[in-house]
Amino acid sequence: MQHLTIVDHPLVSHKLSIMRQKDVSTAGFRRLLREISLLLAYEVTRELELTTTRIVTPLQEMDAPTLEGKKLALISILRAGNGLLDGILELIPGARVGFIGLYRDPETLKPVEYYCKVPSALDARMTIVVDPMLATGNSSVAAIDMLKARGARNLRFLCLLAAPEGVERMREAHPDVPIFTAALDERLDDHGYIVPGLGDAGDRMFGTK
Repeated sequence: MQHLTIVDHPLVSHKLSIMRQKDVSTAGFRRLLREISLLLAYEVTRELELTTTRIVTPLQEMDAPTLEGKKLALISILRAGNGLLDGILELIPGARVGFIGLYRDPETLKPVEYYCKVPSALDARMTIVVDPMLATGNSSVAAIDMLKARGARNLRFLCLLAAPEGVERMREAHPDVPIFTAALDERLDDHGYIVPGLGDAGDRMFGTK
């Protein structure tokens, strides 16, 4: 799966194992998600473009590497995607942030847009879409469809967990969008949950059922 990157780091694996446990508190789950998102952000931003800027150190002048172009865009798929924003924004506080809200039509089972507010000039920004779970992939595909329609071209998808079914769905619909995740789990169950997974990320993050 050339379009899939599993961030194989001991700290990521350890923190994810703690998050999977059903008795972790809501506060603990949020904290761990923020910490893992910061670690994942290092990998997903590896290809940010650099230029050089003339600076003055305490000893002399030098041409130092600095980020080039417009600030990147972070797009959260509501509501669970918001849990990944905090850690990434600690690393990249100047990033522009957008939100996409989708719900599943009970008859067609297809995603329906109910909210979309994204930064301008997406065609000139690296755009990172965040959602903790890549399960069926339907919402992720719909969100990326919307962003491409608004001009986004340099896209990444960042999640905490992925299922093979969701990865394949994304590959078929958007082979040009790399996926970054902490783990690729076994499968989806009959209700569309990732197995072994960690349950509903939104419910565990916000303390709802």
